[in-house]
Parts: sequence; structure tokens; C-alpha cells
Amino acid sequence: MRRFLFLSLFATFMAPWVYAQREENEIACQAGRDDNEPHKKKLWDRYEISLGPARNAAETDDECTAAIYNKAGKVVFRTNGFSVVLDEDATGEDFDGDGKPDVVFRTDTGGGMHCCWEYIVYSLSPQPHKLFELAKNGKVDMEKDKEGRMTIWHRTGGLMILTSSMANRSFAEKVLQVRDGKITDVTAEFCGLSDDRFERYEPTPAALKKLTNAAQPSRYEDDVERIIGALESRTLQHVYCQQFDEALKDFSLWPIEKRKIEIRGFADALAKDYPEFAAKLRDMLKTN
Repeated sequence: MRRFLFLSLFATFMAPWVYAQREENEIACQAGRDDNEPHKKKLWDRYEISLGPARNAAETDDECTAAIYNKAGKVVFRTNGFSVVLDEDATGEDFDGDGKPDVVFRTDTGGGMHCCWEYIVYSLSPQPHKLFELAKNGKVDMEKDKEGRMTIWHRTGGLMILTSSMANRSFAEKVLQVRDGKITDVTAEFCGLSDDRFERYEPTPAALKKLTNAAQPSRYEDDVERIIGALESRTLQHVYCQQFDEALKDFSLWPIEKRKIEIRGFADALAKDYPEFAAKLRDMLKTN
């Protein structure tokens, strides 16, 4: 947790510099640059990528565009954004297990605010079609599991129930794979791994005492917010891992006056994706 908080703060201050840089020979278009040259790249099966400044940027506010053309010169896919990048590390990997490579773009959907990038994974086989889109609201790692299947580790932003600082917002890890042609949450299958990307915060007695003694002002001291964010991340990870009994136990760590706020916040936030767990939380509110 501490490592991630540090990286979050570092990224916040360094984001303008990071996104202003472009690797040599990178196939990318980034708004506001004078050196945005059009790019073309041949793919497999006679498909080709064209990426560069959009001709109608003044009309759409999207300064960059990328398209995939088939052998007849027809556009089979297009994405527009403030910036667009061909992810050359991930492009060529087989995400859906059909034995054919796929194409991966990163598109800035936030107008250069450094907050809102989206991954688009596109398949050209048997016919061109989009496999999935993934909003990048945290770190994304694309890698192969031990069986050789492409796996997406997606650090997913969670709740801000008692915190006011984005640096202390809760985050937890989700693991995704394409199965039966659809992006699928397979986090529970990976939670037994001793991987430090999973949130397994163990609060010390001193931390819990500090949380208990903290009043409830409009903004907590930063060290208290870090404890709150870490506890929320721990519970969120249990939920993503479908360890619902462990998640319920986590609420006993909270002092009673903050516990009710946390239970209600989790119930509201998770009602859509985890309705049965949210229902259990609402039952807890009746007895706490």
C-alpha cells in the first residue's frame, strides 16, 4: 500500500512531463506537439494501421486519430482522442486464445487531463471486431499467466468514503482475461498467489488506536487518511477476490462511529456489481 501511495503521488506531479514525452520511433499522436507526423504500420493478413493528427480536430476536439484498414483500403476500425498511441508491446499478443494476434491502442479520453486513458483491444480474426475496452484508472499490466494466457492486471480505483485526498483513495487489484470472446473477471482464481499487487494490509494496534482516537473533521490528518485508505483497500480486495466473509470481518476493525459510515458506503458503491454482498452489509447496519 505504501508503495502504491508513493507511486500515485509521484505520478500526479510527474504526469505532465510523462505524457509530454514520446519514445523515439513510437507510433503515437499527442495533442499540442509540433512533431506529430502521420504513421503507417503494416500488420498481418494485409491489414495496415494509420495513426496521426485528425483532419477535423477543430470540429471534434479530438486532435488525434488511428484507423485499421483492410487489404481493400476500407476502414474496419477507428479511434479518436486527445492523444492516441499504438501499444507496440501488447500488439501482436493473442488475448482471446484464437491463435491470432490482436491490436492494442491507448486513447486519451480526458482531454489531456492525465486522468482518463482507455485501452482498446481489437481482433482481426475471423472478422475484425472489438474484443474489449478498459478504462485505465490505475496501473495496468498485460502479461501471460503460467498457462500462457494473456492476463490483464488492473489496479482499480475504489471508494473515498472517509478520505478527501485522491492520494489516499482506496485501490485494489482485479485480474481479467478474455474467455468465450468476452472480458471476464477472474480475480478469484489468482488470489491465492503471493503477489504483492494484491492489497493485504495488516493494521498495527497503533494504527487502529490512531483511527479510533481521530475525530471526524471535514479532513483528517494525512497519516489517518492513509490508514483509512489502506483499510478500505484491504476490504475492497477481499470483495474482488470473492472472499466475502473476510470482507465482512474487516468492518470489525473500525471504531463504531466510523464503521456505520464505511458499511453504508460499501453497500451503496457495490450494490450493482456485488448485490448479495451489499445486501449483507445492509443487514449489518441493522445490528451495528
